Amino acid sequence: MADNEEKQETEAEAAKTTSAGGESPAQSAGGRGGGKGGRGRGKGGKKRDDRRGRDSDMVENVIFINRVSKVVKGGRRFSFSALVAVGDQKGNIGVSLAKANEVAEAIRKAFERAKSNMVKVPIENGTLPHDIVGEWGAGRVLMRPAAPGTGVIAGGPVRAVLEAAGVTDVLTKSLGTNNPINVVRATMNGLEELVTAEQAAEERGVSAETLRTHRG
Repeated sequence: MADNEEKQETEAEAAKTTSAGGESPAQSAGGRGGGKGGRGRGKGGKKRDDRRGRDSDMVENVIFINRVSKVVKGGRRFSFSALVAVGDQKGNIGVSLAKANEVAEAIRKAFERAKSNMVKVPIENGTLPHDIVGEWGAGRVLMRPAAPGTGVIAGGPVRAVLEAAGVTDVLTKSLGTNNPINVVRATMNGLEELVTAEQAAEERGVSAETLRTHRG
C-alpha cells in the first residue's frame, strides 16, 4: 500500500514537472540523442555546403545521356553513357564521356574525368579571338566572334560547351553530323586551335599592334 502511494506521488511530481516545461528522464535522454543526431546532421550539411562552395565556380552541363546494350550469352546487358561539359566560365573547359550501370554513376564519373582533363582556351571580351572550324570525325563546327549583346547562337551540344567555357557572344553553325559526341569533340578541337593576337605575333616575329592594324 505504501509503495502504491509513493508511486502515485512520483507520477504526480513528474506530471507537474512536465506541465511546467521540464523534461522527464526519458525525454532528456531522447533530447540528448536528438541533439547528437542534430549535430551529426549539421556536420553532414556543412560538408555538403563546403563541397558546393568548392565547386560553386564550376558550371556542370549534362549534354547527352544514352542507353547502350551489350549482347552476352543469355541476353543483353544494359548500361548508360553520359556526355558532360565542365568549365569555370573563365576559359577553362573540359568534356568527357563515361559509362556505368546507373545514370547517376555515369554522370559522376564523367564529371570527375572532365574536371581532371580541363584545357585553357583564349576568350577576349566574352567572345572568340577569330573564326575557327573545329573537326572531329564527321563533325564540323564553325565558330565566329560576335559583337557584345549577340548571345550564344548555337545548338544544344555546342552551347553547353561554350557557356561552360565562359563565351557570352558567338555565332556558330554545325556543318556535319548531328551526333552529340562528334559535335562536342569538334567544338573542343576548334577551341583548342584558337590563338590570341599576341601568340600569332610572337610566332611571326612582329608586334600585336601590327597584326591588329592589318586586320582592321
